[in-house]
Amino acid sequence: MPRAWTTAALADALSGGDRAGEISVERIAAADPVLRVTMHAHGDLSIFLSVAGEQIVCSTLLWPVDEQADADAFNRFLLKAQKLVPLSNFAITEVDGRDWYELIGELSIESPLRAVEIELTVLAQNAIDAASDLRAEFAA
Repeated sequence: MPRAWTTAALADALSGGDRAGEISVERIAAADPVLRVTMHAHGDLSIFLSVAGEQIVCSTLLWPVDEQADADAFNRFLLKAQKLVPLSNFAITEVDGRDWYELIGELSIESPLRAVEIELTVLAQNAIDAASDLRAEFAA
């Protein structure tokens, strides 16, 4: 039977093993437990991971919406080009009263650890690609 992950169990699993030098895991105290996974091989990019219901949610902030040249055109482009970023979805989330672009990936709580590790790696690479390629394409 597959294992159903909790945030604490994922923290322990991701902190050990072969990837210990590639990532760091920090538990963030909040209303719901959240992990900050620092992807050292991807410029120390922070990915936030939580377990909610039947899914594991991984996300990273990209850049503030108000810094995006022609945000309306960019948003339309993202909706049309969503399939260009495998295993990830774009969203807009509010942080401290400011809207930010966010990249999100979701998995089942019964996913094997290797699938979680792949999701983190793909999300990190997609975030870097979005920041360098997509944002530049719509720069002022």
